[in-house]
Amino acid sequence: MEQMPAKNQSPCPGTGAGFLMPISDEEFELLRRLIYQRFGINLSEQKRSLLVGRLQKLLRKERFGTFRDYYDHLTGGRSEAALSQLVDHISTNHTFFNRESAHFEFFQKKALPEVVAELKKANRRDLRVWCAGCSSGEEAYMLLMLMQDFFAGDYQRWDAGILASDISERVLAVARAGVYPEEKVASLPEGLRRKYLQGAGNGCVRIREQLRKEATFRRFNLMNSFPFKRPFQIIFCRNVMIYFDQATRDSLVRKFHQFLEPGGYLFVGHSESLGRSQNLLRYVMPAVYRKDQR
Repeated sequence: MEQMPAKNQSPCPGTGAGFLMPISDEEFELLRRLIYQRFGINLSEQKRSLLVGRLQKLLRKERFGTFRDYYDHLTGGRSEAALSQLVDHISTNHTFFNRESAHFEFFQKKALPEVVAELKKANRRDLRVWCAGCSSGEEAYMLLMLMQDFFAGDYQRWDAGILASDISERVLAVARAGVYPEEKVASLPEGLRRKYLQGAGNGCVRIREQLRKEATFRRFNLMNSFPFKRPFQIIFCRNVMIYFDQATRDSLVRKFHQFLEPGGYLFVGHSESLGRSQNLLRYVMPAVYRKDQR
């Protein structure tokens, strides 16, 4: 996820171009508080116009007369589908293959070899990698490409693959399909493009089936309790915590720490920091942290 950029507003029929449904201070506060409580997203007063712009078309389509009517619908009991629709509209999912490439180089050359060596010493072959806030899937597939290249012919002897989660069902549908415009893969090394992508027509490419089947995509809200039975060795959660206030970030880091194996790595976005006051995870390099080994 990324910060919310402004969108061009399509005119509302009969009202003239640029019409925006008014939102009162009370309505904005109700929606802001609901979004914070359910999704951890902290919308400041400066985001008011962006919120209104993002929800205009939805409110008109569903025939809500006011933002209060919409809020009452969201909180009216059978609201899970409506809340999912809400977060689809307010979250922005801008990403591409090999984004912040230093992380992938560190993953391939340092983190993954060290984790695998420790697993071999313990006579284990269960490599657990979680891509949290996976957006439309580019990051998860990039990690899988590097994992399969690392293991080469030995990959099938490992219980590997990747868990990838996001709060938006809309982007998860794109991730599961694994079809992307060619410009989104332009930053991929040529060797990875040839090996793991195939033409899909209309200026698009598709992730090959043998790679796509190794990714498990699930809708998951990071504000919920983590349901996992076993910890992970590597967690990527990049460009997600920029939405959150410090208290929410601190709570999430505690949960990540709990569900990392000793010696496990956490990757966050380059614009994010865990802060100097936290002592759960050790700083390794910009936006990379590690849980101490026992």
